[in-house]
Amino acid sequence: MAAGAQPFLGVNYGELADNLPPPEATARLLQSTTFSKLRLYGADPGIIKSLAGTGIALILGISNADIPGLAGDPNAASSWVSSNILPFAPATSISAVSVGNEVLNSGDPSLPSLLLPAMKNLRAALAASPATAAIKVTTVHSMAVLSQSDPPSSGAFHADLSPALVPILQFLHDNGYPFMINPYPYFAYRSDPRPETLAFCLFQPNPGRVDQGSGITYSNMFDAQVDATRVALRVVGFPGTEVVVAETGWPDRGDDGDVGASVENAKAYNGNLVSHLRSMVSPVETYLFALYDEDLKPGPTSERSFGLFRPDLTPAYDAGLLRSPSISTSPALPAETLKPEGECAAGLGGAECRQPVVQLLPGAASGVICWRLAGRDACCLLGLTILVLAKLISE
Repeated sequence: MAAGAQPFLGVNYGELADNLPPPEATARLLQSTTFSKLRLYGADPGIIKSLAGTGIALILGISNADIPGLAGDPNAASSWVSSNILPFAPATSISAVSVGNEVLNSGDPSLPSLLLPAMKNLRAALAASPATAAIKVTTVHSMAVLSQSDPPSSGAFHADLSPALVPILQFLHDNGYPFMINPYPYFAYRSDPRPETLAFCLFQPNPGRVDQGSGITYSNMFDAQVDATRVALRVVGFPGTEVVVAETGWPDRGDDGDVGASVENAKAYNGNLVSHLRSMVSPVETYLFALYDEDLKPGPTSERSFGLFRPDLTPAYDAGLLRSPSISTSPALPAETLKPEGECAAGLGGAECRQPVVQLLPGAASGVICWRLAGRDACCLLGLTILVLAKLISE
């Protein structure tokens, strides 16, 4: 894992776009963030190769359309591994392969019964080589696999999915693989667009919601959805299965009447989610959706507008995802721009100073540059003047 990265934090990289930066540029961008993991929906060789030696762990994807072939022919699984993993491992860290995406709710009735055979054949192909034997095999589910999630203590899977789902859960349990789920509080808010629901979804101050079944008071929708999934797993006999959040995010724009889709809400959700995960003793492994917008994706504008970064590699908004600049490792500034002057008026500094935005604190001496994260802790660089402001912003 790259230094400065969060071990529980990943991001999804969808490629339904015609304006994406080169893989090497994306690799450099990822190394400047706190992401330690990347999830692909396919196995793009350019992206896989570009991440060699970065310490960023990859989840590769197999499309729903490829499931029948993998399920029916073990050689097809071996060929997939030979083409998409063996040329890159171990230089590129590949942690898992997701077979299909939201297969059980895909609308294709032929796929659910084929999913587990495909996963088993892929597992056998991976086990055949020491270089790939430790790679996990799983699949990703939408929250629609749950028939009940509110309150979380009533979490349950749809009974009609059990014939396909329970054997998959047994496979995950037997191999120590995670159950991957896509909770989106954004969609919960769209179905209940009250102010109190928005605050609950955005990790903002709210009265909380008491689960009468467990006695737990939930302060946010994300935790409630993850716990509902854990309860559903326990109900069907798999209480120890790890839950991984494969996707979650918030769009920063939408069509007229698309309630909740805004830069302000996207920044609040993703930024507060990351802060929440950092505050947890045992944070759930979480992949934000998504690295970039996908301008070729069908559907409403909001479906194309989940990107955390623009194609020019600049943040769409400040969600606290870039690493703090280090004075010791930053390029030296010209001597004439460094003019000792004054002291900071306030500031805490230290490890909590992340994703800085350069600004002058109220009451600070003229020319003093201070760093602030999302309006919280302030970090001051003593003695730097306004002459370096443009330099710091550009870094």
